[in-house]
Amino acid sequence: MAINGIICIFAPTMNYQLSDWLPTTKKELEIRGWDEVDVVLFSGDAYVDHPSFGAAVIGRVLEAEGLRVAIVPQPDWRGDYRDFKKMGRPRLFFAISAGCMDSMVNHYTANRRLRSNDAYSPNGKAGFRPDRATTVYSNILKELYPDVPVVIGGIEASLRRFSHYDYWSDSYHKSILVDSKADLLIYGMGEEPVRALVKRLQETNDIKACYDLPQIGYLTPDKPQDESFLWLHAHHQAERDKRKAAENFKIIEQESNKMTQQPIAQQCSNSYVVMNPPYATMSGEALDQVYELPFTRLPHPKYKGKQIPAFDMIRFSVNTHRGCFGGCAFCTISMHQGKYVVSRSEESILKEVKTISRDSDFKGYLSDLGGPSANMYAMKGLDADKCAKCRRPSCIFPSVCRNLDADHRPLLSLYRKVDALPSIKKSFIGSGVRYDLLLHRHDNEALNQANREYTRELIVNHVSGRLKVAPEHTSDAVLNVMRKPSFKLFKEFKKQFDTLNDREQLRQQIIPYFISSHPGCLPEDMAELAVETKALNFQLEQVQDFTPTPMTLATEMYYTGLDPYTLKPIYAARHAKDKLAQRQFFFWYKAESKQGIRQSLIQMNRKDLVDKLLKR
Repeated sequence: MAINGIICIFAPTMNYQLSDWLPTTKKELEIRGWDEVDVVLFSGDAYVDHPSFGAAVIGRVLEAEGLRVAIVPQPDWRGDYRDFKKMGRPRLFFAISAGCMDSMVNHYTANRRLRSNDAYSPNGKAGFRPDRATTVYSNILKELYPDVPVVIGGIEASLRRFSHYDYWSDSYHKSILVDSKADLLIYGMGEEPVRALVKRLQETNDIKACYDLPQIGYLTPDKPQDESFLWLHAHHQAERDKRKAAENFKIIEQESNKMTQQPIAQQCSNSYVVMNPPYATMSGEALDQVYELPFTRLPHPKYKGKQIPAFDMIRFSVNTHRGCFGGCAFCTISMHQGKYVVSRSEESILKEVKTISRDSDFKGYLSDLGGPSANMYAMKGLDADKCAKCRRPSCIFPSVCRNLDADHRPLLSLYRKVDALPSIKKSFIGSGVRYDLLLHRHDNEALNQANREYTRELIVNHVSGRLKVAPEHTSDAVLNVMRKPSFKLFKEFKKQFDTLNDREQLRQQIIPYFISSHPGCLPEDMAELAVETKALNFQLEQVQDFTPTPMTLATEMYYTGLDPYTLKPIYAARHAKDKLAQRQFFFWYKAESKQGIRQSLIQMNRKDLVDKLLKR
């Protein structure tokens, strides 16, 4: 509907004007009266103006700096490139994000089969973005506008910033800066570096004048001479020698887990990749400010009548914090969001809950109140000086650090204040819970009491019928490689879960997640996993094969066959038949799996497990 020439959108929460979203077309620029933009942002995802979508966050941050920002979601990279031309030449730079997922993970399964859907696209349809979207978009823009700076960011660029193994081509790739021809790379969470970048560019109009900014990377023909630099083995050396590739990863991971980091450089052909140290962990106040930017919290009106599954999943959820100190070997969170947790204030979270409650489709149920790990809210080091000297990849593995303030009382307070709001009938916790934090016994009895209180609060009041947790395996040897706690702790947590359900007369299930074919896992380990979980009356549903993704410890083990910290050999199932041999044990209860499992157990000389697993 148009009122006085301005298009109005009747959204579920309120009436919006089309100009309440960042412009996506030339027509929308004209509605705003703009004849030029400062930054054009290209995204591999559909445009959802919500703080859970990175492109929207960066767009709103730039807008808050007084810039004119346009966004081009899922541009057509085939044909005449008209989507790349429609906004014209920006005054400052082009920005690129492949989306909330690495485009190769988004496109392919662990078996390298093409997925038929895309949760970040209209109606969940695949095919709206290319493989290696960051590189494809950047090369097109460099062809069309060779003199305009291109800045890449998001998880795809962040985790491919150095030489890395690429599972989908089964090859060792150079930094994405080389293939994309981008001028700058922003890694990690981008709000602070992108603010600094626009300020410097407005002062100098010279992209090379930004080379000293924190948390950015660049490619240079000149070898850095600064003695503070940490040097990785050159790409051609690491490509030829997997031991050197493993050594590189150890340097990168150890440095990324420090509070104060050094710049890192690596030679790639005749150029040098340089990554500057990051900004300090964002403050809670700064994070609050990001979440309070003027998001419509809705997909752009161009998607009217279409569903975007990723939005539907998070529409009535609230993110309470960023970062994770779990340090799991297969996870990318600490390498991108950081090891140190930054938490929003209660006030900011309650404000967002109240905003959600005004949506006419909201029925009083929050789908999630959490973060990367639900119960790390407001947790940090007791003594910051000790944290400053620490290089541990995990604050809770192999045991909970004595310097960690693992107090669940702030989270209990938050849950109760949210539930006390008149618009809230129930708040569920959909994020994963670290039960090793709950079961840890502190010297301080008040913290132990808080753990017990939180466990009861979680199980009795915040489970939507099924509580998802991630033990990942049952073998302590495999769990040690994964940097996950002993399966004994899962059994203890399940015992508490069942006891509370009986006492409160609840009919809830606990749903465990498991991984097959993780480095260090042998077929015999999977057979014993099947026996262990059968004894607990599980018929497993939430299972997956290990998928190597750039810049994780597990991927480095898979590729090199070495533990980067010890340089000792480690087994990894690399071939499809070996992966299938492990995966089949998840489905011991299916008739079609029984013969293959029987043969495998006989071949591995474990006839003792045949009856345990296959008899009723």
